[in-house]
Amino acid sequence: MKIEKTAKNLLNTISKSTCSFTAVSNAINRLYQRGFDELSLNKKWVLEKGGKYFINIYDSGLFAFTIGESSDGMLKIAAAHTDHPCLYIKPNPELTVKGYQKVNTEVYGGAILNTWMDRPLSVSGKVTMKSDNLYQPKKKIIDFERPLFTIPNLAIHLNREINKGTELNKQTDMMPVCGMLDETINTNHFFTEYLSEECGVKTEDILDFELYVYNAEEGCVFGLNNDFISAPRLDNTTSVEACLTGIINTQPVSGIHFIALFDNEEIGSRTKQGADSELLSIVLEKIYLTLGMDRKTYLDKISGGFLLSLDVAHGFHPNRPEKSDLTNINLLNHGIVIKRASSQSYATDSESIAIAEQICRAAEIPYQKYAVRSDGTTGSTLGTIANKYLPMRSVDIGVPVLAMHSAREMMGIWDQAYLEKFVCRFFL
Repeated sequence: MKIEKTAKNLLNTISKSTCSFTAVSNAINRLYQRGFDELSLNKKWVLEKGGKYFINIYDSGLFAFTIGESSDGMLKIAAAHTDHPCLYIKPNPELTVKGYQKVNTEVYGGAILNTWMDRPLSVSGKVTMKSDNLYQPKKKIIDFERPLFTIPNLAIHLNREINKGTELNKQTDMMPVCGMLDETINTNHFFTEYLSEECGVKTEDILDFELYVYNAEEGCVFGLNNDFISAPRLDNTTSVEACLTGIINTQPVSGIHFIALFDNEEIGSRTKQGADSELLSIVLEKIYLTLGMDRKTYLDKISGGFLLSLDVAHGFHPNRPEKSDLTNINLLNHGIVIKRASSQSYATDSESIAIAEQICRAAEIPYQKYAVRSDGTTGSTLGTIANKYLPMRSVDIGVPVLAMHSAREMMGIWDQAYLEKFVCRFFL
C-alpha cells in the first residue's frame, strides 16, 4: 500500500466533495473516466454481462454497479452517505445590520457549532433556473471554490465567560458575514445577484437553490511521523472514497457488485435519495429483471446478498478516555472498526461480524471492534435503515475518527488504506 498516495487521493476527493451535489459530480467524472456507462432511472435499460454502469440519483446520490460474466453469483453491496453536517442557506437569505451583509442559514445535521466559528467558509450546491419545459427546470451544480463567509466569535473582552462554554443560538449566532454595503449593492438581493453572476444567468431566472455553507480549509497530513490526517468532511468522504475505489478497481467473475451513495443520512435518511426509501430495492429489481431473471430469483439474491454499511466510528480520545468502553478501545491507525450495539443501531450481527473478520484475516487487514459504553449513547447508520427494504446479512464498519461532526475532523493516515483494501477484497 502506498500510504502517501492513498492520503493524497482522499484529500483531493475531500476538496472536491464540498456537499452531496459536488460529491456526486466528482464521483460521476471518475466513473466516466473508468468506462462506466450512465443509466437513467426512468428509461429502459440494456445491460450486458461484464458491463459497468452508474445512475445519478437526483444529483445528490449515486448508484454504480458491475456485472460479472455470469450474473448468477452473489449480490454484494457497499453503501455510504454523501452529506455532512454544515449550514444550509434559506430562501430570501439577505440580511443587513449597520451595513454588514449576512446570509440567513439553518443548521443541517448534528454539527458541533463552535467549530464553525472564525473559519473561511464557502458555498456549493444546486441552483434551479427557468426553462421552457415547466416540468424540467434548468439546473446547475456549483461550487464557488473560494472563501466567501465567516462567522466571527465574540471577543473574550466582551464575554469573559466564553471559555466556560457558551451555548450558540442556531438562528442568531450562526449567520455568516459576507461583506459591507455600499451604494452599488442591492440591499435586498445582494447574494442572489452574486449567485446569478456565478451561474451566468439573469437574477430573475433563478427559481430556487439548495446551497450549503462548507469549511473552505484544505485538509492536511500532520504529526511528528505524519501519522494523522486533519480535514473537513472525513465523515463520510472516507467511506465514499472506499466505495468508489472498490467498484472501480474490481470486476466480478460472477454476480453483481453494487455501491450505493445515499444523501441525507445526517438528517435521518427520510428522502427519495436517502437510505430510508425503496429506491435501492426498486433499482436492484430492475437490474435483475433486465438481465432476464424473474422476481423470485431477485428475492433469492436479496436473501443471499451481503451489505457493507460504511461510516466513520468513534476513536479513543486521549484527553477523554472515560468516554470509551472499558474493553473495546478503538485507536487511530490500528485498523478498521467493526461496529455493534445491542440496541441494533448498527446492522451488525455475529454472523456478519465473522464474515468481516474472515475478510480482514484473508487480506491481512487489522481490525477492531466498537461497543458503546453502557451508560453512554451512540449514533446510528444507514445500514439498519437499508435493511428494512433489503433484509440481508449486513455489517457496519468504518475508520475511527476524533472530533466527529466538527468542521474539521481527525483520523489515522493508515486507516483509509485499510478501509479501501477491505472494500476491494470484499468485491473480489
